[in-house]
Amino acid sequence: MDRYERILSLHRILKASRYPVTLSHLLGELDCSRATAYRDIAFLRDALGAPIESEGEAAFRYAIAEADRFELPGLWLTSEELQALLALNELVGRTGPGVLASALAPFRSRIDKLLGQRADGAARAMPLERIRVIGSGTRKIDEATFRHVASAVLERRRLKFRYRARSTDQATQRDVSPQRLTHYRDNWYLDAWDESRDALRSFAVDRIGDARVLDAIAVDHDEEGLNKHLASSYGIFSGAPKNLATVRFSAHAARWVADEHWHSQQQGAWLDDGRYELKLPYSNSKELLMDVLKYGPDAEVVAPPSLREEMKILLQLTIGGYAGAPA
Repeated sequence: MDRYERILSLHRILKASRYPVTLSHLLGELDCSRATAYRDIAFLRDALGAPIESEGEAAFRYAIAEADRFELPGLWLTSEELQALLALNELVGRTGPGVLASALAPFRSRIDKLLGQRADGAARAMPLERIRVIGSGTRKIDEATFRHVASAVLERRRLKFRYRARSTDQATQRDVSPQRLTHYRDNWYLDAWDESRDALRSFAVDRIGDARVLDAIAVDHDEEGLNKHLASSYGIFSGAPKNLATVRFSAHAARWVADEHWHSQQQGAWLDDGRYELKLPYSNSKELLMDVLKYGPDAEVVAPPSLREEMKILLQLTIGGYAGAPA
């Protein structure tokens, strides 16, 4: 552990402790000699202004009245925390081509420099190729659009944009009060109150164009109301739940499904024959049926009857596409 990390560790130990910390405990935590520990304590107190009080020569603490208020100047992170930030930066950089790439570049460069100055001081590149992030169905997002949308959400400003829905491919102008920015299945969505529709809606950010943040303050909706409308049913474009789906999975598929999170209100139970039964609230059946279909013969929609019929029709249409020779 280098001096930088010892100082940070010392600060965290003293700040978290309600009682004086013995020198022997500090020596074990900091992995250093008595002389080094005393030098670090003196530096933390005299150079950085830490409110250190001593109980004789063998115990130390932060003054109770000042412990909560005191923080180290600037941003202090250990090498492991900096490496974790680099990994997070790599993950964010791969959630969508180009999203925040230019904004994060100086951040990445600064962390690389800090890490190179640690320990032996030799500059060394982090092997980030060992962090593998595989996107599935990721759609390209315009970086400027993403920044405008994120700014409107965080600054609580109204947002105006052109939206081209995939279902109709028709472009419409929208004036919305942004509520939340949601990352779902490797893509970004804006949850917002649509002023013209007088309703909550979710918009795929990759379908937003000509975004402009307005001066008008966004109308806030409480978290409970947002979750009730946008997160109470299965899928991204959910709405209030209209029914409860029951899906049974074979004993083979159950080993995967039982460990998967499908929905915050899911109900799962093992059956006597080794199969797994999953119950999910839903409003729009399309996304749910597509997710069940990927399990093929290992999944069966049991209830409600209307959903089971939908699945049968979907399977019949799929088989019909294979009836003749390839087109």
